[in-house]
Amino acid sequence: MQETLEILDEDLSGLKHAQWEQRLAAITEELGMFQPLGPKHCATFLDQGNTLLVTFETMQGIHNLSKLAQPLGFDMVKSEGWSHLGLLSNGDTWFRNERVYGFFDQLIDDGFFDEFDNVIFYGAGPCGYAASAFSVSAPGATVVAIQPQATLDVRMTEWDERFVEMRRVSFTDRFGYAPDMLDAAKQAFIFYDPYEQLDAMHAALFSRKNVSRLRVPNLGAAVQTRMIEMRILNTILKQAAEGDFNENAFAQLFRARRDDSSYLRALMARLEQQDRPFLQVLLCRNVLSRARAPRFRRRLQDLEQRAAEGEFELPSTL
Repeated sequence: MQETLEILDEDLSGLKHAQWEQRLAAITEELGMFQPLGPKHCATFLDQGNTLLVTFETMQGIHNLSKLAQPLGFDMVKSEGWSHLGLLSNGDTWFRNERVYGFFDQLIDDGFFDEFDNVIFYGAGPCGYAASAFSVSAPGATVVAIQPQATLDVRMTEWDERFVEMRRVSFTDRFGYAPDMLDAAKQAFIFYDPYEQLDAMHAALFSRKNVSRLRVPNLGAAVQTRMIEMRILNTILKQAAEGDFNENAFAQLFRARRDDSSYLRALMARLEQQDRPFLQVLLCRNVLSRARAPRFRRRLQDLEQRAAEGEFELPSTL
């Protein structure tokens, strides 16, 4: 099996779009299936273990996030022996396409999802919407969605002006309103930064008994990227597949943010915006106790100077 999977180590970065798609098709056909779904979508399948990871990704996102320009699921196939069903789009389409609907209809008719012991749907942003919406195809699945939109139906979310170009696209027909599509899921986990107001408003629409909404403050608009950099995303997916993931498990994993420079800079900026120099000093001291951080050392020196001038009182060092 390991020799067979060596083909998944192929570096696809640097290839032009047509070449990249051609090589992806060749790789996935050798281990499973590649199926075009019209001009903007395609599906891949790697047939391996009894756990199935279903991911929704854009081709652009794959190139930006993977050093080898491979779909996210390839890592889990190699490390965990899972099977992987990948839905890919050229650009952000929210997978609102009749060919995609038909593809899932066929999977349902064939009893495809019944062949696996565990099924996990995953996506982020527009792909998080799709992971939530299409999870209804596999009742009992677990869903992990980062910053998903609930819908872009203007009658529901007229307050979200980020995607006005999608307002002519129907979000009220099949696989439409993502929160309702989660009713058949075993459990869903929705990640969002509460300081990203529009993301938080969408997350609120996902309130369901079987949905855990997990706050990730100060990760900003690129939560998926931050999670990959902190090396916790694959662990989240693994724990979700094993039924071991919950709010407490995530709290432990999310401690990795303490060593993530992007998070620490965002936290410092938040405290500065709120004009909380006392907490800024505590943050700088904590970071400097664990790492060489010239930016935080300079900030601490500035804060100490402000305290010496009587602007505020420094916290105790005891």
